[in-house]
Amino acid sequence: MTAQRATAAAPRRIRALHIVVLAIALPAAIAGLLIPVDVPSAGDLSPLARAGIAAGVMALCQLARLRFRVGAGAVSVTWGEAAFIVGLYLAPAEWLPAATFAGALVAWILLTFFTDRRSPLEILHVAGSLTVAVAVGAVATRAVADPFDARLTPALAGALALGSLAYLLVTGWLAALTLSVRHARPAGGLFLRALRAKLLMFVGNILVGLLVVSMIERDLRWLLLLPPALWLLQQTYGHRLRADEERRLWSAFAHATRELSQLDERIVATAGVSGALSIFGAEAVEIDVVRPDGKRRRYTGDASGTVSEADVSEPLPETLGDDPGLVPLRVAGSPVGLLRVRFPRALEPGERERMALSAYADALATALHDATTHQALKALTDRSAYEAVHDPLTQLPNRAAFLLKGDAALRRVVREVPVALLLLDVDRFKEVNDTLGHAAGDELLQAIAARLTALTEPGELLARFDGDEFALLVTDLETPDGDRSSPMPQALRRARALVEHLATPTEVAGVVMSVEASVGVVVAPAGSADVAELVRRAENAMYQAKEGGGSVAWYDSAKDEASTDRLALLAELREALAVDDQLVLALQPAVDLDTGAPTGVEALIRWRHPRRGSLSPVDFVRSVEGSDLLAPFTRYVVDKALTVAAEWSREGLDVPISVNLSPRSLLDPHLPADIAELLRRHRVPPRRLVLEITETVVLSELEVIDEVLSALRDLGVQLSVDDFGTGYSSFTFLTRIPVHEVKIDRSFVRTMADAPISAAIVNATVDLGHRLGLRVVAEGVETADQRAALAALGCSAAQGYHFFKPMPADKIVAVLRSLLDSAQAQVFPLRADGAS
Repeated sequence: MTAQRATAAAPRRIRALHIVVLAIALPAAIAGLLIPVDVPSAGDLSPLARAGIAAGVMALCQLARLRFRVGAGAVSVTWGEAAFIVGLYLAPAEWLPAATFAGALVAWILLTFFTDRRSPLEILHVAGSLTVAVAVGAVATRAVADPFDARLTPALAGALALGSLAYLLVTGWLAALTLSVRHARPAGGLFLRALRAKLLMFVGNILVGLLVVSMIERDLRWLLLLPPALWLLQQTYGHRLRADEERRLWSAFAHATRELSQLDERIVATAGVSGALSIFGAEAVEIDVVRPDGKRRRYTGDASGTVSEADVSEPLPETLGDDPGLVPLRVAGSPVGLLRVRFPRALEPGERERMALSAYADALATALHDATTHQALKALTDRSAYEAVHDPLTQLPNRAAFLLKGDAALRRVVREVPVALLLLDVDRFKEVNDTLGHAAGDELLQAIAARLTALTEPGELLARFDGDEFALLVTDLETPDGDRSSPMPQALRRARALVEHLATPTEVAGVVMSVEASVGVVVAPAGSADVAELVRRAENAMYQAKEGGGSVAWYDSAKDEASTDRLALLAELREALAVDDQLVLALQPAVDLDTGAPTGVEALIRWRHPRRGSLSPVDFVRSVEGSDLLAPFTRYVVDKALTVAAEWSREGLDVPISVNLSPRSLLDPHLPADIAELLRRHRVPPRRLVLEITETVVLSELEVIDEVLSALRDLGVQLSVDDFGTGYSSFTFLTRIPVHEVKIDRSFVRTMADAPISAAIVNATVDLGHRLGLRVVAEGVETADQRAALAALGCSAAQGYHFFKPMPADKIVAVLRSLLDSAQAQVFPLRADGAS
């Protein structure tokens, strides 16, 4: 076996290997000629003729070669073992290395002239490799028996087989070593693959060699039968090698295309380069990727396995020329890139390789297109998600992100450890906008943001609120000496440092100005309030600073009566949640405008306060939403509603019940699991629970909200949009979050008879609901005229004082039964008092 050339110019290490092989082969050949050998004449054959015939046999076996790929090169398999056996029989073992060198040299000169293009040093390397292998095989054979002009016996046949095996191992190892040095690949794997490919031919060669020796012993005329048999064997060997190569090619193709199933351009391109190198045994592979912005990225790899990348500026070639390894990468006619495969000179691609290259290029183009598209979409999604929680002007977190991240930061702080929130407002900022223009105002805000960022310590959270307000959350108020006993003075010092730093003159729109600011400071133990409450207190303090004329003011609870009362109310609510007789439900049905049948019941919470009297949700829900009681309060209300729904089931009533959710509840990832547990406990089907949300949640565009809503929908719970039309971008909301029902806000229902705009909004909402397959419920219906107008517009259902006021749970069953019986009898009482 001999290694084929895989590169255009042999590197230095290959030349060194050539010299080493020749340094071993030439002395072996010359030494054999110098050793005196007693050669008896056999018939008319002189010793020189015997050596010449041996050299000729060696040359013929090299000319009748077959080749197969190994990496980026190829290995030639020949009839070498057969020639080795015949040569040992015809000539002394001492002369065979020289005969081999001469015969191989002549054969490879002819091959180079007609097919290959080899340098003289490479030809000498091939001849030297074969000479070394023959010398080792001859020594191994002579160690057992001398085959020269001897009768063929089983012992001699075994000796020749042993020598042939040594010849095989040496040629295989030298070929693998050559490819390993040339392409920096492990020689062991190349050696084993070469042996597997040569195994069948090796056995056949030994049998042919022994057969030729037997024919020479008996009658030379038997040799006339050899050419047809050898031709058939050559075809058999060739078919076997081609079948092996075919299996290798498509196995490598399948593996390479599997590796392309990625969604990252760099990974796909790198896998594409490696795959092409493996499939086609290429010297080098280049993949040019055309990106959506028109720029090109080139990925290059060679047989060593390394892949590099670089940007390129030249355009894609308009014509590909005659290069068979140059293939355009297109998807639906659009250029994706270019694939260049540099095949070894000794192995020009045939029709099979061209077809495989075309198929591989199609798979690579599709994978690159998918990866590029995915990355573009991911970048767009990431940018949208980033913009949803960042101020576009300063790139600081916005209010929504500050509240969310701030609460998360507070949860990580040990309870009762003091934290501080500083709220900064720029004084007379409006004058900058009015005098210098809004562009100058934006420039000033960016400068302020940069200065505040420079003063922000690790672990602190800085954000820009609407307009000219900035907030800083400090969760570590420890003084340099480790003392936390006086957090307020430290927070005030920090606030004054911010004011002083901002006061340093800065140039905006060509005008040098000094920024003045008012800062409100609040300090509280961690766990005593959430970030929303801290912001509210800081705003109170900031307004005190502005009114008092100072630049910094701290929050004084004595000046915040609302906060004092609110804290007391929250403490009382915590006690109310622990009992079962203070927080009760008032239930208000919604009726079908066509049949009068109940379409659902809304559960409204009421607080029977032992000291304050009856409180409606307006009196306490806002305080709950800004506290840590929101989650237990929500679970309490849902539990109460499902208790009522379970009682209806026992009464044979299948009517949905709806509960209002605070937007902040949708920030709780545990909400779906809590509701699922309550549904299982009360054995109420999820479809009978309707959760009402407001459009204000769309302002956040936080991923956690979408995840919570999706989990609720997957649970089977129905979603309803309450106060529809009053929020931000109603239609955008419906495209983001699939819901089951929309409830038209009472403000539009109340004014639709007199205000064309309100009527148009109601009409559009009803039409939109019909198109999207949603239930449309009108809230706040108080008159028969409003009911008639809604029915004329095709509104599905309505609720309000015109039908029923909210009522206690013990009265709702009788009302629902009455509505259902009336609907079945086609009687439509639309008022609680029986009036039509």
